Amino acid sequence: MGDNLTVSIWRGDASGGGFTDFDVPKHESQTVLDVVSWVQQNAEPTLAYRFACRVGMCGSCAMMVNGTPRWTCRTHVDKVARHGRLKIAPLRNLPVIRDLATDMAEFFDKWARVGGFDASKTRTDAVVEISPDDPVRVTASAGIECINCAVCYAACDTVAGNPDYLGPAALNRAWTLVNDAKHDGSAATLVTVAASDGCYNCHSMGSCTAHCPNELDPLASIAGLKRAALGAGNA
Repeated sequence: MGDNLTVSIWRGDASGGGFTDFDVPKHESQTVLDVVSWVQQNAEPTLAYRFACRVGMCGSCAMMVNGTPRWTCRTHVDKVARHGRLKIAPLRNLPVIRDLATDMAEFFDKWARVGGFDASKTRTDAVVEISPDDPVRVTASAGIECINCAVCYAACDTVAGNPDYLGPAALNRAWTLVNDAKHDGSAATLVTVAASDGCYNCHSMGSCTAHCPNELDPLASIAGLKRAALGAGNA
């Protein structure tokens, strides 16, 4: 196309850093991940970033693009560039390892804290059949396509103001567990999410739902948790 993009990319580590500008050739159907890859391959080989599948399946390429958390492999430059400029930064609300790569440990620690699948049945017990049309199963199924990309976590202003807050991904996970008929730990899950860092901290701003690339609704999941926790006496 003959045009160039001016791309500001955050460089640095946990101790600090800043933005560096790069002139990047613009091409038809170019994605933001294409831009970052071009910079690493042609201008700055030490640039650190994370990606894997490149087709919107893994979520590992998520970054802040002009202030918005996005999967960069599915974000086309012509949809987000402003006056021929892009500003690319590491995901918000997560510690920076280096450049565009963030440390996901605390995100996954919070995910694990809400509890894993807990069943009293053994492999010798008969499998309980649950209709996929059962209303409770439908509710559980609505949130299970989360792939832990942390876009919702980066979008959440509550996490920004309270780093101890479990965050929308972990709470969405908790809601799927509470509504899973084969999960025997629902009571414990509700106790966990009703704690001081749990669902009651949500301000219902909806950024998590607005930005979820898989079109999940963590805000609705958190609202469901609030109702269920109150109903169980966990105020």
